[in-house]
Amino acid sequence: MKQNMRMIAAVLFLAFAAHYVMAQDPGIVTSDKPGWHKIGEVKANFKQENESIIVMGADKFKSIKLKVTDAPINIESVMVYYESGATEELSVRNELKAGSETRVIDLKNKDQDLKKVVFNYRTLPNRKDEKAHVELYGLK
Repeated sequence: MKQNMRMIAAVLFLAFAAHYVMAQDPGIVTSDKPGWHKIGEVKANFKQENESIIVMGADKFKSIKLKVTDAPINIESVMVYYESGATEELSVRNELKAGSETRVIDLKNKDQDLKKVVFNYRTLPNRKDEKAHVELYGLK
């Protein structure tokens, strides 16, 4: 009986982990050229009210910004995680309509590689119950 319970728990854990990993594609940046680069994108599912984008590749940026399409969203804050273990919490508090973007957000740790960017949001009512598509851009 104990072995069956362990097996069930292991299967449930693996199913949850696979869903979590597959739901969040990493953003892979391949260029070090100056200018804006699309790092990654995610659909705000409006269930957990935070989303993350894992950053891989050429991942040193001076600034970041978020662009929103498909539906409105209220971005409360952004948490930046660096490969060094350092973190940076950035207040955004910006209600974004579809087709708009946040202000340019300057990063304090410009010389460090990004690991992950997490944004916290509140859902905004819309007529079609659409989900916001959020894109993360970084400036080199």
